[in-house]
Amino acid sequence: MAARLAIAKQAGGVVLTLSGPLNAEGAGAVWEAALKAAAAKPAVLRVDVAAVTLWDTAGVTLLADIETAHGGAEIVGMDPQIAALLIRVRAARSVPVRAAEERRFDGLAMLKAGVQAAADGVAFLGEAVLALVLLPWRLRMFRLSDLLRAADQAGVKAVPLVLLLGSLIGLILAFQSLIPMRRFGADIYVASLVAISLIRELGPLLAAVILAGRSGSAFAAEIGTMKVNQEVDALITMGLDPVTMLVLPRLLAAIVVMPALTIVMDFAGLFGMSVVMLGDGIPLVAVGNQVTSWVQAGDLYGALVKAAVFGAAVAGVGCRAGMATGLGPEAVGVSATRAVVGGIVASIVLDGIFAVVFFRLGL
Repeated sequence: MAARLAIAKQAGGVVLTLSGPLNAEGAGAVWEAALKAAAAKPAVLRVDVAAVTLWDTAGVTLLADIETAHGGAEIVGMDPQIAALLIRVRAARSVPVRAAEERRFDGLAMLKAGVQAAADGVAFLGEAVLALVLLPWRLRMFRLSDLLRAADQAGVKAVPLVLLLGSLIGLILAFQSLIPMRRFGADIYVASLVAISLIRELGPLLAAVILAGRSGSAFAAEIGTMKVNQEVDALITMGLDPVTMLVLPRLLAAIVVMPALTIVMDFAGLFGMSVVMLGDGIPLVAVGNQVTSWVQAGDLYGALVKAAVFGAAVAGVGCRAGMATGLGPEAVGVSATRAVVGGIVASIVLDGIFAVVFFRLGL
């Protein structure tokens, strides 16, 4: 038996009589006609559902749409259980409207959020500096085992990946540079070009990207999981400083291992470049002479300073993302994502600042 809709005029109003199964199929059959009658805005609209033999969510949603189209309708003959379901449907229909309003572009709200994020970052930086200053009086809270474990995770275990990516980057840079340089008979200068690029810029920057992807996300996930499980709150309750116990070991470990990762990245890149140069028929001695002639000790020292700063930035962003983890099953994943993106962006911004400073200082 199909659903039916009868429309009758009574006492200046309209009565919609629904009968039969008002499931998805039945409601779809009478949906357009019912909404058209409701949209005509009669003075009084009454919907009689006493003859409906079967209900599901589609039928109840039809009633809610009729109410919305008319601006309010009187529904008679409804079972109490169906009336309770209609109340739930009305509440559920209001959620997307509120969500859409919240998703509207609001420049002022975005500005406030940005200012708040910047203020939180400055506050976290202040807490970390204060914890470092007070470290001699809080040595009982600082565990050397955490420092060594973080250094092993961020440094030693990252060496194979750094070697692989460094070799590939050096090989690609040399190969791509060799093609245009060969037109001018300047093949030999590819060695100095790649060496300066790696040691001054790409070495520390790529090492920072690897640190952000491997360790920055791990720091955020570890601390975030402790935050979700209320272990950080337990440390505070016991009178222990979570920044000293959780942040400082990871921060110091990143600062220590980043220069070493940068050196490994540089040697791996020079190795990949040398393979390409040897394949082009340029002897290894000539390649070494070009590198030593153009690369100065100050280039390496500046790169190591940048690497240490990049390590502090990546670890700081990761730890702050972990400490700011909210509640819920998605909170840890969101914190890890913020740690990776924030660490990479911070490294690139700092690299640009270093480039300007080094240029002004003539380094």
